[in-house]
Amino acid sequence: MNAVSRERLFGYDQAFAHPVTLAVTLALVGVLLLVPLVIGLLSWRGRIGTGQRKELLQRYYSWLVLTPLLLGPILLGAAWTIVGVGVLSLLCYREYARATGLFREKAISLMVVLGILVITFAVLDNWYGFFVALTPLTIAAIAAVAILADRPKGYIQRVALGILGFALFGSCLGHLGYLANDANYRPLMILLFVSVELNDVFAYVTGKTLGHRKLAVNTSPNKTIGGALGALVLTTLLVVGIGWFVFRGTVLAGVGYLMVLGVLISVVGQLGDLMLSSIKRDLGVKDMAATIPGHGGLLDRFDSILLVAPAVF
Repeated sequence: MNAVSRERLFGYDQAFAHPVTLAVTLALVGVLLLVPLVIGLLSWRGRIGTGQRKELLQRYYSWLVLTPLLLGPILLGAAWTIVGVGVLSLLCYREYARATGLFREKAISLMVVLGILVITFAVLDNWYGFFVALTPLTIAAIAAVAILADRPKGYIQRVALGILGFALFGSCLGHLGYLANDANYRPLMILLFVSVELNDVFAYVTGKTLGHRKLAVNTSPNKTIGGALGALVLTTLLVVGIGWFVFRGTVLAGVGYLMVLGVLISVVGQLGDLMLSSIKRDLGVKDMAATIPGHGGLLDRFDSILLVAPAVF
């Protein structure tokens, strides 16, 4: 390992070297300081009731924990970021396995967990050939070990659930971790997280004000076409604005490329949200877990990133 790689993987001296990283970090700190004041003002003016105030504060307290957990590893170095994504992958799979009942299939779950661990190693080693090969290898391993139980009834369902779990939490989230191998990973990953989270906010706000026609009434009754289009426009503008500073000096700083990136993040992010809603409707549950107060499980919070990560990669 040379000095440059060591600094990128473990060095935090240059954490705020890029202006986007510094600006977004300061903005997040400012927002976290401002939110309780806004909630208190709305409560004092009678715009929100006691129940809404309690719910908003619960979500706020969750973000007080989530923000440093997300931002901390990115600032500390690429190695911490990759390991952090690996831990997130395992925790998300745990929620998925419990919700679907796949945790009862010990051999299949073991293959998925091993696949996530090995794919995290491949990302950490920046070994792209191995990273790509691990998806078909893990799928083959899942299909093979499922035979050993000698239970043909339900074989397809068990294997399919295992493969879907690895595809989402091993391969898709693995691409999120692999972004940390880019020399410019800090502002890039911050742009991705900020745009994905605000894409949800934009869809909610524009949906409440402009949306009337439902987008997918059986999958997510509250989502509207107006909200989806509003998020598409606003997220694209956000990505163009921040992305120019992230990619300045490269071909990706062109407005055309940034617009494509913004559209991609918004559309694929909303599809990721709808994908998890489909899974929850199929299972008959409201949330995948109760890990985060006010948000549900980790999967309920990070559903959009599952599809956005490989698309942006």
